[in-house]
Amino acid sequence: MPPMYPATSINRRTLFRWGAGVGLTVAAAPLLAACGDGGTAAKAEAKSATLLPTTTVRNIGITADLPGTAAGVPATYLKYPTELTRATKGTPLKGAKKISAVTETFTPLPPARGKNAAWQAIEKLLGTEVDFTAVPADDYPAKFSTMVAGDQLPDIFMYPETGGVDNMAAFLSTKCADLGPHLSGDKVKDYPNLAAIPKFAWQDAIKGGKLYGIPIARAGSAGAGFYRADLFAKAGVTSLDQIDSLDRLVELAKELTNQKKKQYFFSGGAKNLFAMSNGGQHYWKRDHTTGKWTYQLEDPAYREAIETLAKLYKAGCFYPGTVQMSGAQKAQYTDLFKNGKAAYVYDGMPGYFTPGTGYVDAMAAIDKTFDVRPMVPVGEKAVTWTDNVSLQNCYISKASESRVKELLRLADFAASPFGSVEYTLMTYGVEGTDYKRDKDGTPVLTDQGAQDVTVPWTKLASAGQPLFSATQPDAAKYAHEAYTKLIPKLIEDPTLSYSSPTWDSKGLGSLYTIQLDGEKDIITGRKSMSDYDALVKKWRNAGGDTCRAEFEQASSSSSSSKASKASK
Repeated sequence: MPPMYPATSINRRTLFRWGAGVGLTVAAAPLLAACGDGGTAAKAEAKSATLLPTTTVRNIGITADLPGTAAGVPATYLKYPTELTRATKGTPLKGAKKISAVTETFTPLPPARGKNAAWQAIEKLLGTEVDFTAVPADDYPAKFSTMVAGDQLPDIFMYPETGGVDNMAAFLSTKCADLGPHLSGDKVKDYPNLAAIPKFAWQDAIKGGKLYGIPIARAGSAGAGFYRADLFAKAGVTSLDQIDSLDRLVELAKELTNQKKKQYFFSGGAKNLFAMSNGGQHYWKRDHTTGKWTYQLEDPAYREAIETLAKLYKAGCFYPGTVQMSGAQKAQYTDLFKNGKAAYVYDGMPGYFTPGTGYVDAMAAIDKTFDVRPMVPVGEKAVTWTDNVSLQNCYISKASESRVKELLRLADFAASPFGSVEYTLMTYGVEGTDYKRDKDGTPVLTDQGAQDVTVPWTKLASAGQPLFSATQPDAAKYAHEAYTKLIPKLIEDPTLSYSSPTWDSKGLGSLYTIQLDGEKDIITGRKSMSDYDALVKKWRNAGGDTCRAEFEQASSSSSSSKASKASK
């Protein structure tokens, strides 16, 4: 992952599919090779709070310039610490045998260990070798399927953001270590960096009634994309608070579109921004009075957002061809925005700070007048989706108790906080070789460093990362300001408290593909809003109603259990 703020359901999962306006279909490998004929039956159930680790604030003595909040606003730093502090003790893996690790990556593949000073330094600090295989994100689902089918899982691995296995509960119970005995409750104190992972991320790591996952935690919300503040100002909008309704946002989109000059409001899609601005729900909503669960396709506010985007597409406000682009073409529509061809793009907040290629650095290099800032949902109805609790989870293959503890110490190392010796090695590498400090003490990558630090260590675990830009301190302030608006408007994600086996296996796979393809057809005019009900019916029949029934069963059983206990 990029080293600043550092990339979430978008959560990169939403971003990777169509939160950014694109679709993706990924086939999951059959689970038979991993679990025999069926394995453990998955259950719809409430996620037990007793499985959750006790979350504590991690303080290694570095004070934030703009403090975070208990509600979730990330801590923000305007300068990099000059005095680095250790976040792990001694040589945490001294004497451990070689470890194999596989995760996805969004950056170019790193140089091999023998030519990688940062990799060598990290292994020296750890006390053992880590054979790390980084796989391009678009190729990772296929790589994961191959590992499962060939029964060749490494010691520790990231679960794919899209695709996966057909029976996740069976896969986890058969192939992965139960981490509850090591991490639940106060047991997590043996791993203080993991103990800083927020509760909502741990909730998403409970699968099949056990704590299997190690979260790659994020800030709860991926935000609402990015906008050109300089272009908005030319249209008279100097503060997002001036956009007081969805209608005003529509007007602005039209004002900032000039097809003759090849200037458009949108590059890619804008479903998330418009749905959140209209008060639309994220995936599922639970009515606490009736116990009924509804999906976002069934939400009138969400439907209205899709209809509004279809009208804006017809009005020519989207850069031609970008709505139809696939996930693998994401760089094309984001580059169009970076090059000044659009006023708005949807992408997850992590891409804002990525050194060199992120929005802040890339656009400053193209034109210093480009003022790119994080967007937030606008208007009186605005809500924020809890769509970025984690990028995904990492899992440990079944092993002896002592081996599991070693792998957890590696994950604890990977989750080291900002400004620590460990974080700096993973992010910037070795001083003098991979980076040098500028006049303000900020690490600046050398050409070698830009390659060495692409080993995705932080894909093994993360307690969430602070806001920091080595090149543009104001950008960190803008992001902090955005989160002070985003976090208070977060709405509940009931799937963090309840599980549905069908949702786990199909919800963000085949079911979401049906949804995305149907939405794109309507927005681009291949179909009309009169086809929306047919899309909802298709989604329900393909497994949506099964997900609903399982969620309702789980929440109903939990409510009945609580009522029974209360009556005693």
